[in-house]
Amino acid sequence: MSTMGNSTNIFWQESPVGKLERRKLLNQKGCVVWITGLSGSGKSTLACSLSWELHTRGKLSYILDGDNVRHGLNKDLGFKAEDRTENIRRVGEVAKLFADAGLICIASLISPYGKDRDACRAMLPDAFIEVFMNMPLALCEERDPKGLYKLARAGKIKGFTGIDDPYEPPLNCEIELNQKDGVCPTPSAMAGEVITYLEDKGYLQGFSS
Repeated sequence: MSTMGNSTNIFWQESPVGKLERRKLLNQKGCVVWITGLSGSGKSTLACSLSWELHTRGKLSYILDGDNVRHGLNKDLGFKAEDRTENIRRVGEVAKLFADAGLICIASLISPYGKDRDACRAMLPDAFIEVFMNMPLALCEERDPKGLYKLARAGKIKGFTGIDDPYEPPLNCEIELNQKDGVCPTPSAMAGEVITYLEDKGYLQGFSS
């Protein structure tokens, strides 16, 4: 007598419609734009601006926002190291499905640990674009759009990235965005830089006739 365990006795079901067919239909190549950085660095702002700019070009995208996924998919997770790892793993798996479907998936999460981001990259070796919002902690703390830094400094939030929990900067990101002469680029300018990269790498194209 056999028992059904986790991920046993299962088989991959192939579909008659594959990546190439979806790419031709959507006139774009599915990928994941993974935006990482400290809280307040501008990840969500960039994600929204990028999604809108892609929309105006007739390109289909979807945003997986770190806070939003914790309202549903990951609402059972906290912020301990192991929960953060599982949070990123789940988002990575969902992002992979979106990319396979042919969408440009924009994942916007602090994702502080390099090993977790690398694990997501390994899922998508030819379609993972890491964007590092390299903004100084002082700037992020000055912005503090959600009031979280103030709570962390007051000891009311424990394990807050950048204060009493580490952020590991990417070592091999495709795009790094930072201040120019002490001034942050506009959301439109940053989105434009990402779009230029996507265009250059062929993600915004279908197949030439």
